[in-house]
Amino acid sequence: MSTRTERLADLIRDEVARLLLREVKDPRIGFVTITGAKVTPDLRQARLFVSILGDEAARDAALEGLRHSAHFIQRALFRNLSLRHSPVVLFEIDDSLERGDRIERVLQSLHAVEEEQEEVEEDPNPEKPADRGSGDGSPEGTA
Repeated sequence: MSTRTERLADLIRDEVARLLLREVKDPRIGFVTITGAKVTPDLRQARLFVSILGDEAARDAALEGLRHSAHFIQRALFRNLSLRHSPVVLFEIDDSLERGDRIERVLQSLHAVEEEQEEVEEDPNPEKPADRGSGDGSPEGTA
């Protein structure tokens, strides 16, 4: 990606975040975070990656609300950013946060297993419980 497309992607991401916060009134769009943006080299298409907080039904509803408001966002981008061409806006779920969380949980469980194995290796002969012999300290069976 060239510097120009990266700059435009950043501008679009910031402007769409502002639009979602202040101007888009769709109640289906709840806790949505714009996590990234990619613009095609010809600047005709902007793909916005979103993270949506909530269960699967809430995510589907929010994504549908975003797609429904895409035309409004497209016109606002054209008007607010003074672009020569209005890029087609596409929204996609960004599941990288979920994948990162899943990887983190796996790594933590592996780390816990390693710690347990290290404890076993450090003490290969666990202490035997004390015999309850005669109480005088002499081994059992000797008198």
